[in-house]
Amino acid sequence: VQLVESGGGLVPPGGSLRLSCVTVGTVFSIYDMRWYRQAPGKQRDLVASITSRGSTNYVQSVKGRFTISRDNARNTVYLQMNSLSPEDTAVYYCNAVWVASGDDYWGQGTQVTVSS
Repeated sequence: VQLVESGGGLVPPGGSLRLSCVTVGTVFSIYDMRWYRQAPGKQRDLVASITSRGSTNYVQSVKGRFTISRDNARNTVYLQMNSLSPEDTAVYYCNAVWVASGDDYWGQGTQVTVSS
């Protein structure tokens, strides 16, 4: 199983980015999908999640700015990030979890830098 993230980059404060994570080698639709982020010197924190049935949840700091979605036909989960601030700067990781079995997979991460 492979998770491949893309879409990171450098963006000015107030800007937007859309991250994508393609899952290869498994049945994507059965997995709960999550986006985490890790800033330098800090722990990796959950940002947003979407269940296999499409229920979403967000950490308070990104509510109203970030949107997680999934396209099961494309085996892809997205994170639309708007109104970005320097505090959002981090490496963003995609995570797939099959709750029934405990299977847990991670992507390699994509860097998001918010700076003027």
